Amino acid sequence: MAAIVVAALNLRPALAALGPVLDQVKAATGASSAAAGLLTTLPILLMGLGALLAAPLRRCLGERMGVALGLLAIAVACGLRAIWPTTAGLLASAAVVGVGVAAVQALMPGFIKRTSGAGAPRMMGLYTTGIMAGAAVAAAMATGLTRLAGWQVMFGLWAAPAILALLLWMRAAKGETAAPAGGPVVLRRPSLWKNPRAWLLLTFFGIGTGAYTLVLAWFPPFYASRGLTADQAGYALSALTVCEVLAGLAVSAAIARRPDRRPLLAAALASLLAGIACLLLAPWLVLPTVCLLGAGIGAIFPLSLIVTLDHASDPESAGDLMAFVQGGGYVMASVMPFFAGWVRDASSDLSAAWLLMAVGVAAMLAMAARFKPGARV
Repeated sequence: MAAIVVAALNLRPALAALGPVLDQVKAATGASSAAAGLLTTLPILLMGLGALLAAPLRRCLGERMGVALGLLAIAVACGLRAIWPTTAGLLASAAVVGVGVAAVQALMPGFIKRTSGAGAPRMMGLYTTGIMAGAAVAAAMATGLTRLAGWQVMFGLWAAPAILALLLWMRAAKGETAAPAGGPVVLRRPSLWKNPRAWLLLTFFGIGTGAYTLVLAWFPPFYASRGLTADQAGYALSALTVCEVLAGLAVSAAIARRPDRRPLLAAALASLLAGIACLLLAPWLVLPTVCLLGAGIGAIFPLSLIVTLDHASDPESAGDLMAFVQGGGYVMASVMPFFAGWVRDASSDLSAAWLLMAVGVAAMLAMAARFKPGARV
């Protein structure tokens, strides 16, 4: 459990630490807002493409070695940012971190399903909460560390916890089978592409993750343009991610008693929609906005993965379905940070991006009604 949570803590700092210092990075490198958006879009896109390769990755490397190589790639990417602080270097490190995170995210859910049994939903909740906790810590520390040592060193420091996670994982997962036993997973994959339920899960996850990536990349610059200092905007993002963590913990605590996930999904989506409304209509209400967005995103992320696991009957099918949903979902979500950067370049405002997100969340409310208990792909 500790190895899984510590690994999860390392899956977002390379992205979350960027938002609070994004304007400084742009000024130092001369990048446009669209190019800066690519620093979040590229890793998210590669997370999606990597997830689609989960089955061959699991067969070739196994879960233990695949996750280990993913954590190593994250450490290398963070170190790369410290020694190659140019636009090209940042894009290269974004690609490496995307590959690393993709490997961990593609393999970990199947590992959890296989090793946790009936406790898999709760363990998945802790895993996703760990992901959000890592984002919270990175966002909170970004501006302070940048002030002390520069943004290059700030990014480079995140290599240390990734190495720690690698060492802990290699010890804790020692003795685990290289790959789950059973028939070849490749035979199951084509059916998912023709399965409407799988596409519904993919779309639901993609829109929800799009909200997360949009907030992660552009929430601090949005509030900096509304008069907050860089420190205040970074602390606002950190507070938002703390709310995400609390919401994720609440989901982990409640999920075993709620076999019907729809009421929890409806509450989370309503909170997210209200938070987006605050951004559009009353951006000066920073604290309510932070709480509503954080509670909504923090609950939707684990719930969307738990609902996906609910649709699988065994660990192998869980790994296949999770790879399909995360793969397509992350590809879909990767568009949002770049789109928002393009909007900001064109109009110096992000309102169109927030409005598009609100429409997506409204569509998710309609989708959530179809996630009845006992449904399978």
